[in-house]
Amino acid sequence: MFYLNQLGMVCPLGESHAEISRRLFAGDSGVAMTSNYSPGRELALGCVESALPDISALPPGQRSRNNQLALAALAQIRPQVDAAIRQFGADRIAIVLGTSTSGIAQSEAAFRYRLQNAGFPADFAYEQQEMASPAATLASVLGVTGPAYVHSSACASSSKAMASAARLIGMGLCDAVLTGGVDSLCAFTVAGFGALESVSATRCNPFSANRNGINIGEGAALFLMSKVEAAVSLRGWGESSDGYHISAPDPSGAGARGAIEQALARAGVSPRQIDYINLHGTATMQNDAMEGRVIAAMFADHVALSSTKPFTGHALGAAGAVEAGLCWLAMQDNNPQGELPPHLWDGAGDPGLPQLNLQPVGARLGHPLRWALSNSFAFGGANASLLLGRE
Repeated sequence: MFYLNQLGMVCPLGESHAEISRRLFAGDSGVAMTSNYSPGRELALGCVESALPDISALPPGQRSRNNQLALAALAQIRPQVDAAIRQFGADRIAIVLGTSTSGIAQSEAAFRYRLQNAGFPADFAYEQQEMASPAATLASVLGVTGPAYVHSSACASSSKAMASAARLIGMGLCDAVLTGGVDSLCAFTVAGFGALESVSATRCNPFSANRNGINIGEGAALFLMSKVEAAVSLRGWGESSDGYHISAPDPSGAGARGAIEQALARAGVSPRQIDYINLHGTATMQNDAMEGRVIAAMFADHVALSSTKPFTGHALGAAGAVEAGLCWLAMQDNNPQGELPPHLWDGAGDPGLPQLNLQPVGARLGHPLRWALSNSFAFGGANASLLLGRE
């Protein structure tokens, strides 16, 4: 069993379990209008407003907002991570993360500086934008020497990282893994999605007939995973690749369905046992259509559903871990009635999609949330599903 012992998370909903849970269950979105990453044009983005750790003591190559977010999440569970290092040894602790932007924002700032000056700023280092930077930085800060690497497979990155973490423990290569994901906002990403005409100027509206694109977000979620018993565990995972298109999902949903079926089979549970599904739910026309049809075909209407991207924005490489983190929070002992993450939207159902059991604010199961499935379906057809179980 692969237990999720601890969670450190910082996202647009806040920087503590209590604040994130309160805002989530109250339907209080963390997405807000800003022009910080799109000069001259206000967009709805999921920005982290929390104070972040000082990184001036790190080597220049590790100084990035992305690593600040990762360190902020780590700080919340640092005592438990340090205890695991003492218990198992530094060489038996791995770090497996997902990201897609890494330190690109620092490169943007460096090039802006270069346009006005003779060269790059003294504190600029190319290593800031390397994909491996978050794992290398956390390994250095913690002093661990086990495997440390990063998945970068777009929106499925951190879900795949968590699956990899479980495999490392299952193979006996380590005893505990610090796993999850981190991504930070930058103008490059906002402009890129804008060029694809997939960015909504207002809060995203998943599965609505009026949906018109995503809100990009940022955040970090880090789990301490081990075989030490805890309330919630990663019971199943599934991964697939459509190989269909660089940005559009396979409309048949074959890859998405395959990932979900793998997760269910690995956990040994049936679709009818699932209490709640955190949908990928990006609010793009094609992704929502594909996912809606797959979910309706596999689960009918008996499973509670929501997309939490209207709360956090789409955190890209961190999305899978952040959304698994929201499921983890809903599965704790302080939620005995199984209050569910709600689905924020305008309520205008798409007549071209099956009817989905989307949950309003205040929805409850009436019992603890036992089984939660979280989907991540990325560009390039990279699909991943995580199945969390409560003991």
